[in-house]
Amino acid sequence: MDGTRLPLVKPMLATLGPLPRGPGWGWEWKWDGVRAVAYVDRAGTLRLMSRNDRDVSGSYPDLAGLGDLGAPAVLDGEIVALDERGAPSFERLQSRMHVVRPTAALLHAVPVRYYAFDVMWLDGRDLSAQPYTARRAALDGLPFAEPVEVPPMMTGVDVDPEDLLTAAAENGLEGVMAKRLTSPYRSGRRSPDWVKVPLARTQEVIVVGWKAGEGRRAGMIGALLLAAHDDRADLRYVGSVGTGFTEAMLRQLEQRLGPLERDTAPLSGPVPRQDVRGARWVEPVIVAEVQFRNWTADGRLRHPSFRGLRPDKEPGEVRRVR
Repeated sequence: MDGTRLPLVKPMLATLGPLPRGPGWGWEWKWDGVRAVAYVDRAGTLRLMSRNDRDVSGSYPDLAGLGDLGAPAVLDGEIVALDERGAPSFERLQSRMHVVRPTAALLHAVPVRYYAFDVMWLDGRDLSAQPYTARRAALDGLPFAEPVEVPPMMTGVDVDPEDLLTAAAENGLEGVMAKRLTSPYRSGRRSPDWVKVPLARTQEVIVVGWKAGEGRRAGMIGALLLAAHDDRADLRYVGSVGTGFTEAMLRQLEQRLGPLERDTAPLSGPVPRQDVRGARWVEPVIVAEVQFRNWTADGRLRHPSFRGLRPDKEPGEVRRVR
């Protein structure tokens, strides 16, 4: 097998749900990073592909050691940047996600890690139909070195998933993933065999406009206007977000949104009058992520906070999460 000639392997996706328990399940930590499929060819060359099939290898040269496996492979995993406590920080990772050729100073200031949690191809063998336990055993046998590692998987009737959620909260992790031990790798499919249980609610959103700031934000973006697709794939307004930004992110957003301006809202359905007033509409092509408390009765995000841009996601993928 030559990793450069393989067809793209779409990442298997998880469903939201209550945390499963029992002997047929394994549990892992949910990492606050970006998904990446790693392709290693026979020459040891590494390609890192994002969830939307973009080659992001140049953004993460510090992961080039992934190519030193001694065999061609296709791996699934998460790229993360750690904070001072050693917990994954999506905010820190933002400074790496948008840089195609990071400087030595940036690589030193914000190093990244790759947590490999699955292997779909190995040394000419398609492992995707094998149960998750067999794929994890193959993964554990690979000679990974820093900054790459295989994160732990907990199994057994003595494991209390609720204790895992408590431990995730205490250690600043995003949540817990449950995986059915007999499940194959279902490329490109969202499967109930993988269940994600985040500690905080997040929502991918499409930026459809912005409003100017006031006070200390005068002359800058004050809030972004957001949308998501509903069950019929119509683009619906879901509210605005005005908190969670750094000044650097606001400057980046201003540069990106300027060329995208349009005269009308790119939405199906109405927008509240107070949000229309002073709105600057843009083409719906930029995906971001917010954290929020819950949904209002009229389908708006309650108390959203901006987490960052998601260049690894396409606008067509963005659906409102119930």
